[in-house]
Amino acid sequence: QVQLVESGGGLVQAGGSLRLSCAASGRTFSMRAMGWFRQAPGKERAFVAAINWNDLSTYYANSVKGRFTISRDNAKTTVFLQMNSLKPEDTAVYYCAAREKWPTILTGSYDYWGQGTQVTVSS
Repeated sequence: QVQLVESGGGLVQAGGSLRLSCAASGRTFSMRAMGWFRQAPGKERAFVAAINWNDLSTYYANSVKGRFTISRDNAKTTVFLQMNSLKPEDTAVYYCAAREKWPTILTGSYDYWGQGTQVTVSS
């Protein structure tokens, strides 16, 4: 089992920045990828970004490309999402997720999920 805890959400004005963190514990050695997803009110959960835990390759949704950056720490226990140039449409609950399954498909299904952190961007 892998446990995930997000932090860093909050209220920010449009054009501002936030940095989300997600700390992993438990069977972290089994993780192949971690990702960020978001769910806005009345909408389905959507993919935001993901990172291959070993080769550090990344993938982004078109809506955030060039504004958001996903990274991880050297200890391989924390994933970050740096969000710049935030827009009101980025308002959502942001979830981090971890994937154990092989192969490492960044846009595939994930095995473990955090509880989410709220990000609100005011206009």
